Amino acid sequence: MNRFVCIHGHFYQPPRENPWLDEVEVQDSAYPYHDWNERVTAECYARNAAARILDNNRRIIDIVNNYSKISFNFGPTLLSWMQIKSPEIYAAVLEADRVSQKQFSGHGSALAQVYNHMIMPLANTRDKRTQIIWGIKDFESRFKRKPEGMWLAETAVDLETLDLMAEQGIKFTILAPRQAKRIKQGDQEMLWRDVSVAKVDPRVPYRCYLPSGRQMAIFFYDGPIAQGVAFEGLLNNGEQFARRLTEDFSATNPQPQMVHIATDGETYGHHHKFGDMALAYCLHYIESNQLADLTIYGEFLEKCPPINEVEILENSSWSCVHGVERWRSDCGCSTGGQPGWNQKWRAPLRSALDWLRAQIDPLYEAQMKMYTPDPWAVRDRYIEVILDRSEQNMAKFLQSITGRSLREDEKTQILKLLEMQTNGMFMYTSCGWFFNEISGIETVQILKYAARSIQLARDVASIGLEDGFITRLEEAVSNIPELKDGANIYRTMVKPSVVDLTRVAAHYAMTSLFEKYPAVTDMYSYTVKSEQYDLKEAGRLKLAVGRATVKSKDTLEYASICFAVLHLGDHNFIGGVDYLKGDEFTKMRTQMTNAFLESDIPSVIGFIKDYFKYHNYSLWHLFKQEQQQILNQVLGSTMDDIETSFRQIFDHHYPLMQIKNEISLPLPRMLMTVVEFILNRDISNVLEAEDVDINRFKQLVDEMKRWSFKRDHANFSFLASQRISTLMKRFSDHPDNIQLMEKIIIILELLAQLSLDLDLWEAQNTYFAMGRKIYPDIQSQAGTDELAGHWVKFFEHLGGILQVNITVPVAVTKA
Repeated sequence: MNRFVCIHGHFYQPPRENPWLDEVEVQDSAYPYHDWNERVTAECYARNAAARILDNNRRIIDIVNNYSKISFNFGPTLLSWMQIKSPEIYAAVLEADRVSQKQFSGHGSALAQVYNHMIMPLANTRDKRTQIIWGIKDFESRFKRKPEGMWLAETAVDLETLDLMAEQGIKFTILAPRQAKRIKQGDQEMLWRDVSVAKVDPRVPYRCYLPSGRQMAIFFYDGPIAQGVAFEGLLNNGEQFARRLTEDFSATNPQPQMVHIATDGETYGHHHKFGDMALAYCLHYIESNQLADLTIYGEFLEKCPPINEVEILENSSWSCVHGVERWRSDCGCSTGGQPGWNQKWRAPLRSALDWLRAQIDPLYEAQMKMYTPDPWAVRDRYIEVILDRSEQNMAKFLQSITGRSLREDEKTQILKLLEMQTNGMFMYTSCGWFFNEISGIETVQILKYAARSIQLARDVASIGLEDGFITRLEEAVSNIPELKDGANIYRTMVKPSVVDLTRVAAHYAMTSLFEKYPAVTDMYSYTVKSEQYDLKEAGRLKLAVGRATVKSKDTLEYASICFAVLHLGDHNFIGGVDYLKGDEFTKMRTQMTNAFLESDIPSVIGFIKDYFKYHNYSLWHLFKQEQQQILNQVLGSTMDDIETSFRQIFDHHYPLMQIKNEISLPLPRMLMTVVEFILNRDISNVLEAEDVDINRFKQLVDEMKRWSFKRDHANFSFLASQRISTLMKRFSDHPDNIQLMEKIIIILELLAQLSLDLDLWEAQNTYFAMGRKIYPDIQSQAGTDELAGHWVKFFEHLGGILQVNITVPVAVTKA
């Protein structure tokens, strides 16, 4: 068969980690998930690792790993997060690439990506090279092979970038059809043909000759079909999707043809719910009906090397019809917003970052030349440390680049210089310009990388760059009047995130009032070693005084820091940290402890202010995650008081409220608020309990049905889905526990009465696996074993509720 189909998914999220902590903090807009990485993983990345094939009754009959049958790339920074936070899905992605090599003639589905999604035509040559090398090295460390292809951020391209990719062994990339300028067909035809208005034939690859004499194969994806998938509802029906792909072959061309598309991978499940299922069924339908052979770019390139030559349209991209203006000007491309909004802030934002880069690059080069003759080659190698930050690996790296033993301060200096450069590249992550407003989380994120670079520049060379940077940000005017401009956004949204060793010590001191730490504890990207620690309590009052060594895992910088923190109850904290000498610390500890034990709190506060004049801290200096946890803990007693009062009202007036409700008389709003609060709270408590109280749950469901009020559907659905998943995993570990299976059935039937939007994905996966491994054996015993028959009856009933059919083989159906 000479008809091939390839679907490429570009799976990517911008790096979201706090650059001082190497951790993604809570993002409220992703509720009920912790952050957007977690949410998109649940809605898309996980779904495609276990996508469903349905029968004619819309029941699951097969679960497949979509990644093994498509071409894909994952952003390296996303994979680094996933490796730690979602290891099962990370493993499924890697396994898919291994499986695909068996299916596609030794070629793997995975492509590399330029490291942190920088718009390459707007980058300087050094940054382009590092982005490519880091992307390749990251890929090799994960997929254990060399990448054949590389994805360019936003498919933004120029010849220099392609040349640098070819220099590093990359064979091909994927571009949008409008990025082809002109083509020359075969060796015989000498005339070039203009294809700049998306007239390029996307069914064959092209050869692009580069300034160095190297060449790059380029695939131009089918624009109309990709548009249909992303924006025109083509994912509403998997069969329709398959037919649209396979109808695009040329009937008159006997040569091998490949219809292929490229879209954001998040299209399949996040942007379009159930898009993962449509993709799975599309692939299944093409294969089972032999409409075409599924392939990937590496395999097709080997079978059908390009015979046509292409010239690209430089400084172009797939998401900006104006080239690459979306990332440097108010070109009109945006994601919407309020009437009258503009993106004039883009140009001064880039100008400010370019100015900052122009300061830190020569600083880096001059400082690093004291340790190595080729500073930029060292930066290219720094990915070795990013991938493994163990002190052993760091020592090996530092030894290899300097060829000598280094003092501790020299190690820290080198690592700070490299971290300054890393953040200097991360501040160009494309998402900072993509959206409609400079105060969006993506733009604030790149400003945090800039702030980290500024801090490190001050550390390594005592150079102050912040004032100059802020001045330039004043030109980047926000669309939200009260936010003013980039300078104000930097001061209010970025500066509070800045962390140094003293702030880590303050965080440790305050959180130690609520959590007992071991002698050495990890605190995000730092370690804290306690040298001395005293905790005194008097009723609601607490005082912690101590000294600890705080050390950065990234730069190996460390210091012994003294601290004292007084908790007055509720949200009231007064604390300080500083570099006190031994005698001074001993004196402070004695004075403060004695005053506290004598209940002389004003003197304790006075000592904190005297000893820690310039390093005072409060609750607002805690890192966001712990700040939220402690506030919830502090507010817990207040919520308990409110619940007690509301419950008394509810119990005392319930008969009257019930009568009014039954005769359809409206309750006063205040009483309805009490009903809402109590019933929502009770349902949540039942669902959060390790062992669900079935009788209580039945009562609450009946009670809920009696009242017409706003239910906390999002929270209920989230909690209920988690509880069902947990119970199913427990059942999988103990499949002979019929009582547990019956309990799960009862809970699911009760939840159905609340009309919740349950996410049963994990539960269905567990059930499907049991259906393949355990069910056949027990079913074979059902005719002669009454208990086995009972088990099979309940298991099939559970499958009906979960919409999983394990009793029939895979069949063709619509999805």
